[in-house]
Amino acid sequence: MPHQQDTDHVRRALRNLLAESPALVGRTHRAQQSYWYCTPAGLAEAAASGELASPVGRTTGKRIAASKTGLREHGLALVDTVIAFHQAEVADHADWRVEVAHPTPAGNLVPDAVVLLANGASAIVEIDRTMSYAGLLAKLERYDAYRNAPASGRGNAARPPRNHWQETYAGPSLERTFPLLLFVFAPAKRRAAPETREAAFHDRARPNWQITVATATLHQLTHDGADRPVWRIVGRGEEDRRVLAAAPKPR
Repeated sequence: MPHQQDTDHVRRALRNLLAESPALVGRTHRAQQSYWYCTPAGLAEAAASGELASPVGRTTGKRIAASKTGLREHGLALVDTVIAFHQAEVADHADWRVEVAHPTPAGNLVPDAVVLLANGASAIVEIDRTMSYAGLLAKLERYDAYRNAPASGRGNAARPPRNHWQETYAGPSLERTFPLLLFVFAPAKRRAAPETREAAFHDRARPNWQITVATATLHQLTHDGADRPVWRIVGRGEEDRRVLAAAPKPR
């Protein structure tokens, strides 16, 4: 409702959707704030309306709604991460962008979020709840391919051509390094505990000194603080944890 400037009107609309049978939206609370989300019935209604762009290669209606019901907890884990960064003054809540496409030779790579940190550096954030270890390692390989993608464009006499990450993150004089890659392990039903998955990920991941990969559990971020030494760096010691500002810069 872009024409509506009154938040009370939007809240009334949400309460009406909540009163439907079955409810088309739900509501939860995080850090004294309310967050609204679509229920499976709401997702099906939205998909059936014809007003949403159909995802390529997917069906619509109830099938697409069923495939996305798990995204609610994933989305709330991202919300909790944003709040933890904001409360610790590591990054402002307004400096986050979600699902930003990053081109690679094998197609777009879409991280869960990209954040501009308070120190001026950028970080790419991935929330993991249910992905297999093989999937996580494959994602690391895709980020390596993104970093090493060939330059696009012709450049000019003053500046050689750049690839996407250099154009987007490196700054005018290439003074900034590749963004930090942060994995946040969140709980999920019928899955190993986040601490267990994090440890297994470190056992399997190979260090890539061109990319700094740091991990933490959602519990550590929300209870200890995103500014505390809760971040474990891939390839930097089994139990070594440090503050994010002390993460080594990639080569």
